[in-house]
Amino acid sequence: MGYPMASHIRKKIPPATPLYLFDLNTAACERFATEHQSHGPVLVAESAKDVAERASTILSIVTASPHVRAVYLDERKGVIAAPPSGDRLMLECSTIDFETAREIGNALAEAGRGTYVDTPVSGGVPGAAAGNLSFLVGAAPDAPFRKRLDAVVAMMGSPEKVFYLGGLGNGLGAKISNNYIAGVVNLCTAEALNFAIRAGIDKHDLVKVIKASTGSTFMLDKVCPVPGVDPAAPSSRDYEGGFKMFMMPKDIGLAVDMAEKLGARPTTGKAALALYREAAEDPKIREKDASSVYRFLGGPE
Repeated sequence: MGYPMASHIRKKIPPATPLYLFDLNTAACERFATEHQSHGPVLVAESAKDVAERASTILSIVTASPHVRAVYLDERKGVIAAPPSGDRLMLECSTIDFETAREIGNALAEAGRGTYVDTPVSGGVPGAAAGNLSFLVGAAPDAPFRKRLDAVVAMMGSPEKVFYLGGLGNGLGAKISNNYIAGVVNLCTAEALNFAIRAGIDKHDLVKVIKASTGSTFMLDKVCPVPGVDPAAPSSRDYEGGFKMFMMPKDIGLAVDMAEKLGARPTTGKAALALYREAAEDPKIREKDASSVYRFLGGPE
């Protein structure tokens, strides 16, 4: 996700403006710098602290809450170790629990290190590559930094897909809710297509019927799990590309945890989480798109 997002930024900011990168995978940073040098300077930093000392606008997108804590709160190499700056704007694009985002944002504000805003993205790798991501912003519509934030995210998404949701953490709350729906529906779709095709219904006819009926969903329309039905779907590329299976337990787990902490009952989510945990351990599909749960279930291909 971060690679194509950074690519859009480098291509759209002024050619003389430097772009600073930091990632534990330094080889990826060096490759990015080589591939984008014609668009302007790309400088590989040694730490998040190094980035914060040089840039006034920071975007981060990493895997999980512990990584986000390290980026921002590590006392030696994190952003908090950089000099104070009221002008620093930090956009958190990672999908983590909303409580951690609020804790990090408050800690950075108290330390005078700038404004931290949760801005999780939706659209996956295809959306990042196309530059049409959605941004779910944990800030009020009249936030004083809105104009500046809008200008940054417009490089990676369209204005009509930027949603201001109130306060710190609310962007992540909305993202987790959306991911819960997508993950459960992805599994439900795979299960339904599996048993219907086993019953002898042609896979192409079946998908046409569902798309024209009440079972139609975004997941079936864009991520059909049955190979050979939609040439654009990961399933027709041996499930390559898209949202990797090993990430699904994390996202569904975040939603289940959030629901339980707030006194809600995530009944379907618990069942989906158990199945995704099994699937994520299967070496044949662990690195594949999450729609490969259809293959894990033994669906006819």
